[in-house]
Amino acid sequence: MNSVQAEEDICYVILLSPTQQDRRDMEIIRGHVQHLQELERRGQLVLCGPFNDAPGGMVIIRAESREEAEAVAERDPYVLSGIRSYELRTWSLSHAGNRHMGIAAD
Repeated sequence: MNSVQAEEDICYVILLSPTQQDRRDMEIIRGHVQHLQELERRGQLVLCGPFNDAPGGMVIIRAESREEAEAVAERDPYVLSGIRSYELRTWSLSHAGNRHMGIAAD
């Protein structure tokens, strides 16, 4: 298996979960959406949205490093306001272009 991954094969998943301070505050929600729009303008946003079957949501981004991804998560008004906590995961993408992380036969 090839242990070297191309930068484009790494994304960061920000899992957002409600905290005890959770409330429906349209100002915070609008700020969160503006944060997502800025990520989209910079070409960092891959996918995002709330979960339909559980509280919270997910934001998938591209970043130069885990530290940058953490800074993005911590700038989110949901997190800054304290109504959401986050968990950051590094996601290795598996697809035909990278032979499913070097495992698939040629």
